[in-house]
Amino acid sequence: MKEKFLTLERWTSGFAMVVACAMMALAASLGLFQIITRFVLETPAEWTEVTIRFSLIWMVFMGIPMAFRQGAMVSVDVLYRWSPPRFRRVLDWIVCLAAFGLMTIIIWWGWEYANRGKVQTMIGMEDVSMFWAYLAMPVGGVFSLIGIVGNLIDPQRLELETAQ
Repeated sequence: MKEKFLTLERWTSGFAMVVACAMMALAASLGLFQIITRFVLETPAEWTEVTIRFSLIWMVFMGIPMAFRQGAMVSVDVLYRWSPPRFRRVLDWIVCLAAFGLMTIIIWWGWEYANRGKVQTMIGMEDVSMFWAYLAMPVGGVFSLIGIVGNLIDPQRLELETAQ
């Protein structure tokens, strides 16, 4: 069961990271396109501004699961380093439960926010509902929950190993 969950977690975190990278590439490409149309062609594409903003939101919320999986959650590194192994596991659980609670709140209110945004449209793209932009919060939150549990089952403390 543990290995099956970790396999699922690897797939979901990998997928989330691919989406985050794609959103970053989209934002960079649209930024370049916006500069060319605005300053070279002198006919700005008004839809690029809002698309860049929302692709950056999706990038952040889809990149968070990998950070959680690698153990980059809020923790007290010094306390962790000075603690005996049994207390470290207690700290793992405390950090996991706190992060899990935060992500649950983000999923809940993100879904509420997305549903309330259904009636709004994006500026510059009047045919697209704001629901799709706000949906990044609950979607990223669900992927994050999987990463949080994956880190609890198989801890990776990469931020401690690479800290200077």
